[in-house]
Amino acid sequence: MSSPPEPPDVDDDGFDDDGGGWWSRSPGWARGVVVAGVVLVLLLVGALGGVVLGQGTTPTYGPPDGAVDVGFLQDMTVHHTQAVQMAVWERANTTDPALRQLAFDIESTQNQQLGMMQGWLRLWEQPTESAPGSYMAWMGMPAVVMPGMASDADLTRFRSQTGVPMDVAFLQLMLRHHRGGLSMMQEEAARGSVPVVTQLARSMVTSQTAEADTMTQMLAQRGAAPLPVS
Repeated sequence: MSSPPEPPDVDDDGFDDDGGGWWSRSPGWARGVVVAGVVLVLLLVGALGGVVLGQGTTPTYGPPDGAVDVGFLQDMTVHHTQAVQMAVWERANTTDPALRQLAFDIESTQNQQLGMMQGWLRLWEQPTESAPGSYMAWMGMPAVVMPGMASDADLTRFRSQTGVPMDVAFLQLMLRHHRGGLSMMQEEAARGSVPVVTQLARSMVTSQTAEADTMTQMLAQRGAAPLPVS
């Protein structure tokens, strides 16, 4: 069995304050993954050609009116963006090889998924993120904050620490983040109308459940407990 790829060295901390959002906070290789994901989505759609949803003289790609897919992609873009930010910081600052590898895995996987999700939304001419304060309306339960999201105070506390305390804070925040997003993934998997989006949601459930189990074990090894899901 081949060993997992080594996380690349980074010079940035992933939390610059220039207002560029998650794009500017990710290293160049990660932004390349996002661009590649968008290009791949567009190429796949072009290859499908005649596969359209709806009837009419102009092909219309995307979910039908009232489908949950757009809301899921918009909300999950916001959710993933914060996870990537936390993973970038942990990978750049931890001295624990196991934590560095875990952060790298989360960062690279969720950056790739971000590229796919934003590619679909742009293709459908939809906003790429939910408007603040209107999350989860597509689930019939609008919320100001999505479950599992870290607060500004959480992130400040995490970034202010070093060594084992920082690693524990990362594991606690990311584990809560994974568990909080699970209901949205399951809702899309059950009710989505676009097969590639529902398949993505199912793959998220599988990968993030496995990562959550790993993080729970890592916390126990460090004498810490998970945070309650907010």
